[in-house]
Amino acid sequence: MQAQTGKGTTVYGNYIDGKWQVNDDMFAVMNKYTGEELARVSKASKEDVEKAVTSALHTFHTKKLSPVERYEILMRAADIIKERREELALILVAEVGKVLKDARGEIDRGIQTVIASAEEAKRIAGQGVPLGQPGNENKMAFTVRVPVGVIGAITPFNFPFNLTVHKVGPALAAGNTIVLKPAEMTPIIAMKLAEILEEAGLPAGFLNVVNGFGPETGQYLLEDERIAMFTFTGSPGVGRHIKSTTGIRRVTLELGNNSPNIVHRDAPDLGKAAELCVTRGFSNAGQACISVQRVYVHRDVYDSFVEQAVKVAHSLKVGDPTDPATDVGPMISEKEAKRAEAWISEAIAQGAKAACGGKREGAVLYPTVLVDVTPEMKVVCQELFAPVISIIPFDDIEDAFRQANDSRLGLQVGLFTANLQLAMRAVHELEFGGVIINDVSTYRADVMPYGGVKDSGIGKEGPRWAVEEMTEERVVVINLS
Repeated sequence: MQAQTGKGTTVYGNYIDGKWQVNDDMFAVMNKYTGEELARVSKASKEDVEKAVTSALHTFHTKKLSPVERYEILMRAADIIKERREELALILVAEVGKVLKDARGEIDRGIQTVIASAEEAKRIAGQGVPLGQPGNENKMAFTVRVPVGVIGAITPFNFPFNLTVHKVGPALAAGNTIVLKPAEMTPIIAMKLAEILEEAGLPAGFLNVVNGFGPETGQYLLEDERIAMFTFTGSPGVGRHIKSTTGIRRVTLELGNNSPNIVHRDAPDLGKAAELCVTRGFSNAGQACISVQRVYVHRDVYDSFVEQAVKVAHSLKVGDPTDPATDVGPMISEKEAKRAEAWISEAIAQGAKAACGGKREGAVLYPTVLVDVTPEMKVVCQELFAPVISIIPFDDIEDAFRQANDSRLGLQVGLFTANLQLAMRAVHELEFGGVIINDVSTYRADVMPYGGVKDSGIGKEGPRWAVEEMTEERVVVINLS
């Protein structure tokens, strides 16, 4: 899988047809906190991508794993991940900049996602179809679900382990083969996953990994019409490009959010709501599709909420992600930290105020709470993807719903209220794929359906729902006469 150069640098290749292949065209992967080089990774050429797809397609047509075999391989993989938990977590700390406790949490979630995927391998089923119309008395019908074929999976940098197993696990459970392109900033953990699946008994060709950059390697994948389906997590702009390029082929797109959270005056526990909004807005340095970003607070409790939110923000430890006590580490790059800092400065120039934070040290942006923001500011109307939240007062709940919906994005929304009727109104009136009551937008259980509306995407993740996306329902009609 890897080799050492004369200088001791770790070199990773592409994983094609069960073999690790190293070439001379490489790119560096950096430690996101120290800025030091972690490894060099072989960039896949167009020919490499074609070989990977050829391997996946040939495997799909010539090798079959029974549901029980798929289950057993995934369960063995889960056991291996458990054994290597600390090693894998430390990779996330280095290549993502994720703080140690969050890295361990991501590995733990990934284990459960693999287990849930394994369980789904044995549950795939069609349904009976009633033919209760004249002329069909001697016929019966039912459906079966069959794998779609080769799946192209393109994964993001922010949760490069769990979001990868959310694609790879269900794809394998459903009987498909995969060509995976991990994010170029965080590819090491995906290659470790390939190594683990091989050790767990996955035959060659079922999973291929090609490394590189989206405009090159990703485009090579999109242009290969042998790929039956694409599953992608990333930006709306790239999602639109994928949709326009792939034509009528299947896609699952998870494309982000500028997550609103509404705190009504009857919130069951205002302090808990403030703590959740702040900690979930700043976890993973705010780099999650459902990170808290916009917080709409009823004016009756606004001042108290801001005070408590600032207090929580000041209590967070910022800095070295290897320190078990650190709460907020670096962003994925200094470039992204500077971009977020510029958005904060622009908002302040337009009249916003920083109740706390705003300071940047390299790739580390200190947790920032903004007030006096307006809807047209970038920190409000665009996806910020940084440890920054904006707290906005409202006078009536209809206005809060309107402001929450005033976005082209619609992944998840949180609402804090003790009023059951209001909660059910929110379910029907808030235009999001998920409505979370008395918790924040950031909540996700890995076994639940997960996906957005509007520019937040198409399709659902979560092992059960992903398996449905990754299989075709085929109708069977039998003439008994």
